[in-house]
Amino acid sequence: MVYYNSQQILFELSNPTGMQVINDRCLFRTQDDHRVVIVSGIILAQYAVGDRMAEAHAMVSLVEQGWADQNDVARAFGYAARTVRRQQRRFEDGGLAALGQGNGYPRGRARLATSRLQWVQELRSQGHSNRELARRLGVSPKAIRKLLRRLGCKDTAPVQPELALNAVGPGDPNLSAFCGTAVVPATLDTDPSDRWNDRLMAYLGLLDDAAPLFGSRTGVTRAGVLLALPPLIHSGVFECAQTIYGSLGPSFYGLRTSLLTLLLMALWRIKRPEGLKEHCPQELGRVLGLDRAPEVKTLRRKLARLAAAGRAAQFGRALAQQRVALRGATLGFLYVDGHVRVYHGQHRLPKAHVAQMRLSMPATSDYWVNDPAGDPLFVVTAEANAGMVKMLPGILEQVRALIGERRLTVVFDRGGFSPKLFQKIIDSGFDFLTYRKGRFPRIPANVSTPAGRAWRDERRPIFWRTRRCACSKASCACARLPAWPRTAIKPRS
Repeated sequence: MVYYNSQQILFELSNPTGMQVINDRCLFRTQDDHRVVIVSGIILAQYAVGDRMAEAHAMVSLVEQGWADQNDVARAFGYAARTVRRQQRRFEDGGLAALGQGNGYPRGRARLATSRLQWVQELRSQGHSNRELARRLGVSPKAIRKLLRRLGCKDTAPVQPELALNAVGPGDPNLSAFCGTAVVPATLDTDPSDRWNDRLMAYLGLLDDAAPLFGSRTGVTRAGVLLALPPLIHSGVFECAQTIYGSLGPSFYGLRTSLLTLLLMALWRIKRPEGLKEHCPQELGRVLGLDRAPEVKTLRRKLARLAAAGRAAQFGRALAQQRVALRGATLGFLYVDGHVRVYHGQHRLPKAHVAQMRLSMPATSDYWVNDPAGDPLFVVTAEANAGMVKMLPGILEQVRALIGERRLTVVFDRGGFSPKLFQKIIDSGFDFLTYRKGRFPRIPANVSTPAGRAWRDERRPIFWRTRRCACSKASCACARLPAWPRTAIKPRS
């Protein structure tokens, strides 16, 4: 009987000493400080372990010839994938000689010429910072610090700016997060492209809104919207927002900046906050007087805070009161019109007819009240897409609260045609202008001639029949309302 040792019949599964597998086709072996790279049994490269240029060339050859990818090569040779990509770029730009360049800046070599040392000392004596010196010389701030260290100059500790301490009232919105007595200046920054001081103050809770800071630039894109700033300020939208909402601070993008961004977005034809993703924040920030415009998530967070306050109706009423006060006696006509706004959200809303698309979609109906110049006074959003016949009495109540006991003329389209509504409008002390809804005879082209007037007078009693109430009094208000014709009149050919 023959006995076998189980350990003797097991195969050696581990790799031999000095062998590293790159993938199923490539490997390399290291022995006596020499390395051989093998691809499918064929030697691809052979070099000494300390030869960095030959090692880089072997890695680049494996990737460029398609034998292995960057991740496998980097893992096998003990580098990062970014190092392999950098070696590829060097080989493409400068060939084999570029692979012999060491990492980092050559040791012992000064980054700045000796002729500039005196200029650096003069600028530093004038009080310029290392960052400013680096910007003027075109190097990094680290190079400036090394140069000053070689010259024997020591960096002085930065001086903390002192803030004026004056007593303020408890209702100061600039200190909504603190009950202290610190008064923060408008801005501590001098560079429009770097507002780190204001951002630090906002982080500490000492800033309610960043003040605009503009620099000297040429070719600023979308800067034409700044021509609309005087009308926006004159409209009182910022004053009313400050009175109704108070503050959104402490923050860098406060109430004024958020409202200005939304208003300028309308002039930039950016319909939603998500549209800011398609524009450069730095370019939009130059127009706003900031280092960068607010991002989508920031602006949506500000809108959520304004919506959570639930003061939209008060804000619209305050704007309407200010506009009515500015118009004065010239406000004799009011135009009421409804607009359908398509809804694309997740909530279930009733459908409304969208005239532009000629179909019914989930939407909301907004009713705008405009003055004779076409400028809006206020807007009312209908509940469940109510029609103008249902919404107009409530709108007139708000108008009466704004203008007082004056008698105005309300102009609306056929969506508000209703004899019962006409009676309510007249009883409320308003006059109205509208046009009929339904079938009616066409007026001939020669209506202005005597024959045309005779034709019109002949058919007027038939077309405009007077509707009387049960009292049958001629002085009743019901008798002055037009009614539908009892007989259809065929228009002349």
